[in-house]
Amino acid sequence: MKFPSLKDFLHPAEEHPPCQVESLLRDKHIAFEQHHHEPAFTAQEVAATEHVPGRFMAKVVIAFADERMVMLLLPAPEKVNLLKLADEMCTEDVRLASEDEFAEVFSDCEIGAMPPFGNVYGLPVYIDKTLAHDDHIVFQAGTHTDTIEMAYGDYVRLVHPRVADFAYAS
Repeated sequence: MKFPSLKDFLHPAEEHPPCQVESLLRDKHIAFEQHHHEPAFTAQEVAATEHVPGRFMAKVVIAFADERMVMLLLPAPEKVNLLKLADEMCTEDVRLASEDEFAEVFSDCEIGAMPPFGNVYGLPVYIDKTLAHDDHIVFQAGTHTDTIEMAYGDYVRLVHPRVADFAYAS
């Protein structure tokens, strides 16, 4: 199955660096709020800095399923349950990726601050079901000092993530 890309929503002459999410959202007339904050390096730190409950702050985790890189999106305080993820992906070969393994893919973003638009990078995106019940989504915008908040429905229309059950409270 081919996953749609944000580039599929653009005219051929338009160019947007993937971590320039805000310009893409503006061009598509999608409502969002951009926030700037002091540097924060974990999703929980970002949530605290932004005064957002951790369960509403979406963090990106990169994993491999059958040696194929995938993007996972889950609430900041939760962790990936690899057994549940393997079951969701119908495979036994699932593991978390190291920063060295994905740094080059997201070379236009600060490591660990990738926005949840994996389809721009050719990656399927899986979002934990706990985030799928929210009206909005808050995520890092490619840096350790910027976040974006937007309607969950708009995010789904742009990214087409697969909703799955793979997170657990830590």
